[in-house]
Amino acid sequence: MADIKITVQGTPNPSAAKFVVEGAALGEGSRSYFDREAARGDRLAEQLFNLEGVRALFIVDDFITVTKTDEAEWSDLVDRVEEAILLELKD
Repeated sequence: MADIKITVQGTPNPSAAKFVVEGAALGEGSRSYFDREAARGDRLAEQLFNLEGVRALFIVDDFITVTKTDEAEWSDLVDRVEEAILLELKD
């Protein structure tokens, strides 16, 4: 598999960040999840919801927008989100 590169971009919403994934496809179409239960069956989304501080996800073919809880800090969350994405995509 080619190297996977993730670039993090801000969004107009300070509680959301866009994780652009290069070198791997995240699936066809788009999908949104607002809780862990809704994400059941989507391995990538399940892994991200396992991270404390993840409130919602929007996943399309080359990026994931992660919305964090108000209590979470991006400084604590970004590396863990990137790690979860890489672990799931390299499987």
